[in-house]
Amino acid sequence: MSAALDWDRAAPRWSAGARVGVALIVATALLALFAPVIAPVPPGRLDLAASWLPPSRAHPFGTGDNGVDVLANVAYGARVSLGVGLAAVFLSGLFGTAVGMAAAWAGGLWDDAAMRVIDVLLAFPGLLLAIFITAVIGPSLGGLLLALCATAWVSYARLARAQVLSLQQREFVLAARALGASPLRIAVRHLLPNLAGPLVVQATFGLPGVILAEAALSFLGLGVPPGTPSWGALVDQGTAHLLDAPHVALFPGAAIAVATLGFNFLGDALRDRLDPRR
Repeated sequence: MSAALDWDRAAPRWSAGARVGVALIVATALLALFAPVIAPVPPGRLDLAASWLPPSRAHPFGTGDNGVDVLANVAYGARVSLGVGLAAVFLSGLFGTAVGMAAAWAGGLWDDAAMRVIDVLLAFPGLLLAIFITAVIGPSLGGLLLALCATAWVSYARLARAQVLSLQQREFVLAARALGASPLRIAVRHLLPNLAGPLVVQATFGLPGVILAEAALSFLGLGVPPGTPSWGALVDQGTAHLLDAPHVALFPGAAIAVATLGFNFLGDALRDRLDPRR
């Protein structure tokens, strides 16, 4: 009993920033989950007579162009931002981890070739490359995911490669290779469990960047298809009316800030929590 109590006292506790981050993420997730209940009207409903109205009981966040309800678009936009963000992080993390592990394990020419491709992609600003891809493909969810994953995977590949280069010289990996374990078994049973912590931290930090990139592309008209609720598209709509209807840009901008701050706070806490030196 005493040993268990000593371990509990020695275990690092979650910081206040971590609790704030989790609260912000939960609030964003609940907004997306209960969007049909929270939104007073469907996000696409138009009411020309109610354009650019300030917040009221009928429209708690006010209305925008053509009388669209801002609260409905913010709530349903949370679904788009979180859905696109999670899908992009999952796909880029899966592909980048596989490329990084394969490059580090193969070594030699394959490793050099993979790293040169990564260096070339890192030489381009990620947002500019995403703008180019979406401009060529056109506004669509598939094109948006491709644009966001085009450069996001390189950070996972670099991290996975660095970790595998260090882990493959450890005793347990050398012992598994001496016993005749296949590369796939070593990767699944020995390398991936040790990569999980750094990859989770990287994904937590990468998600707010993806949310910001999706909002930026939608702001430019290159993100989600027209008519799809989006925080970035709503901010773009409100920028021309900041003096007479600031609520149109204020509320989606606040939603973007809440979501990105929440994941950044959580990422900081996970990085400290999973650091073996602490």
